[in-house]
Amino acid sequence: MTKLGLTLLIGTTKGAFLADGGGDRSGWRVRGPFCGGWPINHVIGDPDSGTIWAGGGGDWFGAGVWRSSDGGETWDLTRLSPGQMDEWAANDADFASMIGWEAAELPFKGLFSQVWSLNFAHGTLHVGTKPANLLRSRDGGESFERVEGLTDHPSAADWSPGAAGLVLHTIVPDPGDARKMWVGISAAGVFATEDGGTSWERRNRLSNAEACDHHSHPAGPKDGEIGHCVHNMMRAPGDGALLYQQNHHGVWRSADGGRSWEDITQGLPSTFGFPIRVHPRDPRRIWTIPLNGDMAGRFPPDAAAAVWRSSDRGDSWQPMRRGLPQEGCFFTVLRQAMAGDGRDPAGVYFGTNSGSVFASLDEGDSWGEIVRHLPTILSVETLDRA
Repeated sequence: MTKLGLTLLIGTTKGAFLADGGGDRSGWRVRGPFCGGWPINHVIGDPDSGTIWAGGGGDWFGAGVWRSSDGGETWDLTRLSPGQMDEWAANDADFASMIGWEAAELPFKGLFSQVWSLNFAHGTLHVGTKPANLLRSRDGGESFERVEGLTDHPSAADWSPGAAGLVLHTIVPDPGDARKMWVGISAAGVFATEDGGTSWERRNRLSNAEACDHHSHPAGPKDGEIGHCVHNMMRAPGDGALLYQQNHHGVWRSADGGRSWEDITQGLPSTFGFPIRVHPRDPRRIWTIPLNGDMAGRFPPDAAAAVWRSSDRGDSWQPMRRGLPQEGCFFTVLRQAMAGDGRDPAGVYFGTNSGSVFASLDEGDSWGEIVRHLPTILSVETLDRA
């Protein structure tokens, strides 16, 4: 198999797909579906080894992590918890034979039903689940253990689910220190560890509470916190602790590793959206995709798509519309469905619930549709081995 310059790793409701582009990020070729048609919430890859992991599942399949070491040609599954199909198969030999089922004692039975997020850093694969648990694997995804310091956090009994359930959807490691990590849980907020997961601190405090007209809502309480329903979070490049967050109620910036958050929503057309993206080299440049509102349909304002870009850490925003549909656009872009590459100029990509992937190779100035007609897209990531 010829290795191409850049691969988009796409999770959908009907399996994982790979879109290969050449060294000039053109001529995209789609492969898939992979992973047995499972709902795949997140797909990531390791550029050093080329290993790809896909996490997903649900009530029918249970939860699991798929792994490919040959660019997606073949996949192995590590099942983590059972689903309804196991109950059916255990009581119906013909059905068990039809699906090739074998009885197995799965390690996390009863604890969660889906894998929602993946991250590989410092030789460790971390996994976030629904309901919210954090797992880690030090053998590339063959076996997992639960990070009990987070599971047993004193606040865990009070964690409230968001509309999609109580999900651990964002995992942000510190690239320079394996002991440091941030996670986002809907709707419990941001948590951080600085001792490798032994202990965790909840980090949701406002830095400008008096300036904020905050909602009285379980996901955004008026009690000095930014809102527990974090949708997505990224760390900016560099040696500092600059974080950006798209929340249920706005876009936020933290210069101190999440210990305090500042509202940078002003200038955007709405407070609601799912993903956020940070430039791979410039900590001041960020992108987000506002939607018209939680209860208003969750599509682009005025049904005209735009990626909003800031070049000054969110102090001001500009809509980038060239190449995006400006009439009758009702798609949604979900929390893990926006990605970027590390090239110069940086590429930015997003997938829609209508099955399209749009790409910008000039940092958002212009856009083009490079993939279409996929199932509902749940996540997009890049694997660049050029």
